[in-house]
Amino acid sequence: MRQIILDTETTGISVDSGHRVIEIGMVEIIDRRLTGNDFQAYLNPERKIDPATIPIHGLTDEFISDKPFFKDIASDFLSYIQNSEVIMHNAPFDSSFINNEFVLTGIEKRLEDICEITDSLTLARKKHPGQRNSLDALCSRYEVNTSSRELHGALIDAKLLANVYLLMTGGQVGFFGASNEKDQDSHTKSDFDFSKRDIIKVKPDESDIKAHKDYLKKLSKVSKKDLNW
Repeated sequence: MRQIILDTETTGISVDSGHRVIEIGMVEIIDRRLTGNDFQAYLNPERKIDPATIPIHGLTDEFISDKPFFKDIASDFLSYIQNSEVIMHNAPFDSSFINNEFVLTGIEKRLEDICEITDSLTLARKKHPGQRNSLDALCSRYEVNTSSRELHGALIDAKLLANVYLLMTGGQVGFFGASNEKDQDSHTKSDFDFSKRDIIKVKPDESDIKAHKDYLKKLSKVSKKDLNW
C-alpha cells in the first residue's frame, strides 16, 4: 500500500483571491514504512507573497524569484502521486490550491480524480472530539519532536504529519524505514532530525507581529479552526 503525505505553502490563504502555491512537500509511505523517497519543490507563483504569511513560512519574493513554475514540475508531481492515497491535513485547503495549479497549467483533471484523498484533520476530529487538532496540537499529543522546526515548511510539516498519522492510526513507524508496530494507545517519540534543513530565519518587528496576528484571525475564520501558531 502506497500513501503520500502532502503539504503546501502558499502566497496567501485564499485561492479565490488569486493566491498560489510556493512550496510542495511530499513524503512516501509504503506498507506503513517511511521510505525516505521525499518530494520537495519551491515554486515561482508569478505574483507577490502576502507579507502577513512570511513570518509563518519564511519564504520571500526574492527567494522564490528564480524557482521553477508549477508547469515545470507538473509531470514529476503527477508521476509521484499516481496510484497512491494522498493524505493532507485540512485537505480542502491544499487540494484547492493544487487543483488551481492544474487549471492554470492546462491539466484537465482534479487531484481527487487522480488519487484517493484522506483528510487527517477529519480523522483527528473523530479520534479526539472536542480537542484541538491542529498539526502542532497533534505533535504535542503524540510526542512528535518539533524542536528543530523554526518555521512552517511544506516538507517539514509533511514529515511531521507522516509521523502523527502513523501514530494516530495505530502504529509508530520510524523515519527512513525503521518500523515498530505498537498498540494504538502506545506512543513513542520521534527522533527525526530536522536540523539538516536550511532555515530561512526571519526576525519580525512589531508591525510584522500585528500583521501575523491579523492574518491568523482571518485564517481561523476561513478554516473554522482556532489557530495560534
